Amino acid sequence: MPEQLTAGEQLARDIIDRVESLILEAEREQKPLELDPFRERLFELFVMAEATGFVLDGDADLPDLSSDGVGHELAQRWNLADAVRSSMEQQARLQGEQLVKMRLMWSFMRLWMEWTYAWQRWEEFHPTENSDPTT
Repeated sequence: MPEQLTAGEQLARDIIDRVESLILEAEREQKPLELDPFRERLFELFVMAEATGFVLDGDADLPDLSSDGVGHELAQRWNLADAVRSSMEQQARLQGEQLVKMRLMWSFMRLWMEWTYAWQRWEEFHPTENSDPTT
């Protein structure tokens, strides 16, 4: 029987699937995520994730679309933990495909964390008419 997901869980899975698809497209085209069109499309997915309210760490009852949460899910899908463990045990470098995926993961996580930080501090640096500048 297929796993029953809540609407929020299904939305989170869809966003992660789309992030993965975008990262794999960048890999196929051998283009960095930090440059458009990939950066632009990834940012649009970040905005969607932020709108769900699932980007902030901490609530175990909600899906985790933080950089750590998405990164953890992608690492599981790509078996990166096993690859890193094996590499460390053998005292060898990661194989080419795993190394490429790891670099893409780092790029994704760095961008996602930077956007999260900036998004959280937006109001602090862009006060509205009704906001109290002393707070």
